[in-house]
Amino acid sequence: MIRLHRLGHPDEDYHLNPDLIVSIEATPDTVVTLTTQTKLLVNESPEDIVAAVCEWRSAVLEAALPRRSRGAQINGLTLVRAAAAPPAGPQPDREAR
Repeated sequence: MIRLHRLGHPDEDYHLNPDLIVSIEATPDTVVTLTTQTKLLVNESPEDIVAAVCEWRSAVLEAALPRRSRGAQINGLTLVRAAAAPPAGPQPDREAR
């Protein structure tokens, strides 16, 4: 959820699921249109709302995909960097000069 403030109520937090946002307009007040066709007038600028949504999505992805250290073991397997494989197919005879 992102935290917004309704226009005229700067001390009251309004928590909104950013997946419900369809559009954000500055007319000159910021109008957030939701998937339910509800329109919210908020104190935050469109740029602030976009930044809050990006931060929220980053936090969700970071929680879902924990970072692993290099060389960490997963299910008993060790992650290693691949080496270049030798070329496939028959090799020319270098001593046949």
